[in-house]
Amino acid sequence: MSSLLTESDLIHEEEVVWLENPENLDYVRQALDKTKRRNTKPPYARDGRMVGYALLDDEAAPDPDSGLYKRRVFFLLPHDRDSLPNGLYREGAPGEAIDPRTIQPGKPGAKTPRSQRGPVAMASSTP
Repeated sequence: MSSLLTESDLIHEEEVVWLENPENLDYVRQALDKTKRRNTKPPYARDGRMVGYALLDDEAAPDPDSGLYKRRVFFLLPHDRDSLPNGLYREGAPGEAIDPRTIQPGKPGAKTPRSQRGPVAMASSTP
């Protein structure tokens, strides 16, 4: 699903669960995944690793056609900045990358200088 999420996509989020400390990450990728349950750890089928996920409130209803819930998942791929600090995203970030410090239940999160440019670029732009 699209990484360009709006608050209406996240209306039933109740809590964000972090599997890793978000303070240690410049950015995370986010996506809406379809899952069987609204309030347990969702399955993860991508490369890399899941670093967090959203729990939905009791008012969340599954999709009438599929019976699945749309839930936000936060993840990192093997070539992301945290694993390869001098790699592809040494500066810059993938399109779905947001600063994990800006994530709250029901809020899409934001791109920040830290998430988009990285610590190297930020250090070089400081007087």
